[in-house]
Amino acid sequence: MNARRHFLSLAAGLLAVGALLTGCSTVGALLGNDVSFSQQQLQQSLNRNFPKHYDKLGGLVSMTLMNPRLSIPEGSSRLRLDFDIGLGALGSDSSQPSGRFALSSALRYDPSTRGLHLDQPMIENVDVPALGGVMNSSSRALLNAWLSDYSRQEPVYRFDNSLLDRLGSRRIGATEISNGHVTVHLDQ
Repeated sequence: MNARRHFLSLAAGLLAVGALLTGCSTVGALLGNDVSFSQQQLQQSLNRNFPKHYDKLGGLVSMTLMNPRLSIPEGSSRLRLDFDIGLGALGSDSSQPSGRFALSSALRYDPSTRGLHLDQPMIENVDVPALGGVMNSSSRALLNAWLSDYSRQEPVYRFDNSLLDRLGSRRIGATEISNGHVTVHLDQ
């Protein structure tokens, strides 16, 4: 009888630990000095936050970014983001894609937003057929202004309260992109 009680209490303990680990979005947060995020986790976060609409010059020029596609190229220390872009001028509709652009970026953690932000983003490619396939100076300025604001204010991925609670007093350190994952190193 005593062995059976011991077995049942051990089984109940293992189930409780299993439930805790299942609820954890990144098991590494409980087990090591790193928290790892997959491309899919970052993509899901982006999907919830787009499309985004921007007006400049009192609405004379508008831009809508939609359909973000995040990838982590093999062997790269930067992620890649591809967007469809809608451009409008003088009140024309920017909600339909009129082209696309891509950027690459490292990531950094910002404690004020509790999220991973673009770090040193660079526009890699722009294809807007309505503009002859290349950007003119006003559309480039609009895109660069958006990129600067976005990287400063909006995270690509926001840490949830449960993950931050599990980290306890540990500080979030450097962020690294490699082997198809984003790894956040934790300081003691």
